[in-house]
Amino acid sequence: MNDSTLPFAELEDLYDRLAEAIDAVDPGRRDVFLTKLALCLAHELGDRERIWRAIDVAGRDL
Repeated sequence: MNDSTLPFAELEDLYDRLAEAIDAVDPGRRDVFLTKLALCLAHELGDRERIWRAIDVAGRDL
Protein backbone atom coordinates (compact mmCIF):
# COMPACT_ATOMS: atom_id res chain seq x y z
CA MET A 1 0.00 0.00 0.00
CA ASN A 2 1.40 3.42 -0.90
CA ASP A 3 0.99 6.60 1.15
CA SER A 4 -2.07 7.69 -0.82
CA THR A 5 -4.03 4.45 -0.45
CA LEU A 6 -6.65 4.27 2.29
CA PRO A 7 -6.73 1.23 4.56
CA PHE A 8 -9.72 -1.05 3.99
CA ALA A 9 -11.41 -0.01 7.27
CA GLU A 10 -11.26 3.64 6.21
CA LEU A 11 -12.76 2.72 2.83
CA GLU A 12 -15.72 1.18 4.66
CA ASP A 13 -16.19 4.40 6.66
CA LEU A 14 -15.88 6.40 3.45
CA TYR A 15 -18.49 4.20 1.75
CA ASP A 16 -20.90 4.75 4.65
CA ARG A 17 -20.38 8.54 4.65
CA LEU A 18 -20.74 8.73 0.88
CA ALA A 19 -23.95 6.67 0.96
CA GLU A 20 -25.38 9.00 3.61
CA ALA A 21 -24.41 12.08 1.60
CA ILE A 22 -25.95 10.68 -1.59
CA ASP A 23 -29.16 9.76 0.26
CA ALA A 24 -29.38 13.32 1.66
CA VAL A 25 -29.39 14.84 -1.85
CA ASP A 26 -32.60 15.20 -3.83
CA PRO A 27 -32.75 12.21 -6.20
CA GLY A 28 -32.93 14.50 -9.22
CA ARG A 29 -29.69 16.23 -8.19
CA ARG A 30 -27.58 13.20 -7.28
CA ASP A 31 -25.79 13.19 -10.63
CA VAL A 32 -24.82 16.83 -10.06
CA PHE A 33 -23.62 16.03 -6.54
CA LEU A 34 -21.50 13.10 -7.74
CA THR A 35 -20.02 15.15 -10.58
CA LYS A 36 -19.13 17.99 -8.21
CA LEU A 37 -17.63 15.51 -5.75
CA ALA A 38 -15.54 13.90 -8.49
CA LEU A 39 -14.25 17.29 -9.65
CA CYS A 40 -13.42 18.35 -6.08
CA LEU A 41 -11.52 15.11 -5.47
CA ALA A 42 -9.71 15.39 -8.80
CA HIS A 43 -8.66 18.92 -7.89
CA GLU A 44 -7.38 17.71 -4.51
CA LEU A 45 -5.54 14.78 -6.11
CA GLY A 46 -3.92 16.99 -8.73
CA ASP A 47 -2.53 14.13 -10.84
CA ARG A 48 -4.09 13.82 -14.30
CA GLU A 49 -2.87 10.26 -14.94
CA ARG A 50 -4.24 8.98 -11.62
CA ILE A 51 -7.53 10.74 -12.32
CA TRP A 52 -7.80 9.10 -15.76
CA ARG A 53 -7.09 5.68 -14.19
CA ALA A 54 -9.75 6.28 -11.53
CA ILE A 55 -12.29 7.20 -14.22
CA ASP A 56 -11.46 3.99 -16.09
CA VAL A 57 -11.73 1.85 -12.95
CA ALA A 58 -15.03 3.46 -11.91
CA GLY A 59 -16.53 2.76 -15.33
CA ARG A 60 -15.75 -0.95 -15.33
CA ASP A 61 -18.43 -3.58 -14.83
CA LEU A 62 -21.35 -1.21 -14.34
